[in-house]
Amino acid sequence: MKQNQYDDASFFKAYSQMPRSVQGLEGAGEWPVLRGMLPELAGKRVLDLGCGFGWHSRYAAEQGAARVLGLDLSERMLERARAECDDSRIEYRLGAIEDIGAIEDLDGGEAAFDVVLSSLALHYVEDYGAVCARVQRCLAPGGRFVLSVEHPIFTARAAQDWHYGPQGERLHWPVDEYQTQGSRETSFLGSHVVKYHRTVAAYMNLLLQAGFAVREVAEPAPAAHLMDVPGMRDELRRPMFLIIAADRV
Repeated sequence: MKQNQYDDASFFKAYSQMPRSVQGLEGAGEWPVLRGMLPELAGKRVLDLGCGFGWHSRYAAEQGAARVLGLDLSERMLERARAECDDSRIEYRLGAIEDIGAIEDLDGGEAAFDVVLSSLALHYVEDYGAVCARVQRCLAPGGRFVLSVEHPIFTARAAQDWHYGPQGERLHWPVDEYQTQGSRETSFLGSHVVKYHRTVAAYMNLLLQAGFAVREVAEPAPAAHLMDVPGMRDELRRPMFLIIAADRV
């Protein structure tokens, strides 16, 4: 299933008003940790899967990447990304993450990139294992794949919400059906979306099966400078994100 709510005008407007959409990487609580898991980008060929507004693509170019290809399924997202930057090293292309096999053919086949990055997109992809295998083929030997997803503790239940007390206080984050992997029909910004729940072990093992060596795993707390944002301190009570860095060997 290839989902694209972002080309819906009302959904896109709501997404554009989110703090991380307005503030960019500095508004993303997990960014300091993810940034630290990226390799040196100077002179590298970078593929940004699910590039959205192009924040990570522009960061790679700012760090001296030789070439950046941003891939996204949304025309609206790519239009915004192109408007934000006209750096000739960055190309934004319309396409689904599931179709990166076609990108390999267009860009020189295997070993076309040195770094592949995917931020908060792969929990929308049904066949994560197939994506891992394709990323492995398009990476040069020693190349790095850095991915972030919503943490499996967050995706286990379709409700994806706190358990509240009688006064509306957040009592705890319920976890149920953790071992039952598969689709979860949920709501995001008032729209129906389908996410795919996997265990932490599944995220790790499918990378290993694709021929990667896992180098680092993080379940980051929000950045310190965001702690005054309403509700942010509650993010210390359970992991929101899972970030993995793996190398092609």
